[in-house]
Amino acid sequence: MASLKQFLKEKDYKVFDLQQLHSNHFKIKMKLNGIFGDFIVDTGASNTCIGLEGIVKFLLKTEVSDIKATGAGATDMETLKATAVPVRIGWWKTNIDVVIIDLSHVNQALKIHLDESVDGILGADLLAKGEAIIDYAKSRLYLKKL
Repeated sequence: MASLKQFLKEKDYKVFDLQQLHSNHFKIKMKLNGIFGDFIVDTGASNTCIGLEGIVKFLLKTEVSDIKATGAGATDMETLKATAVPVRIGWWKTNIDVVIIDLSHVNQALKIHLDESVDGILGADLLAKGEAIIDYAKSRLYLKKL
């Protein structure tokens, strides 16, 4: 019987390593606008988002959004958005719209668990686009070639 890695390789998937944090979240490095950042992988987050500090770091052009964000420990948060942002995870690349929110509550929670802060959250929008499969036991993310 073929391993999951071999089976998915035959289906045009590539594998990316995830880092499991003390908080049990998984983190991945990816590029936005050609600049590396650290992102929590969150299948429950509908959109990929970055913290307010990321506007400068990732050289984003933003516009006001009428979407109100909610998440663990925070509700009715004001948001901005950046459209058609180039995203790259290893060889895999696409353009997505990114929601910009205050992630201080997320980074504060990570700090309590002695984890480093993150630049953003990789959400279900990007995971769906890449037909993602997560192997939790081996801390791997598989994305299908676009």
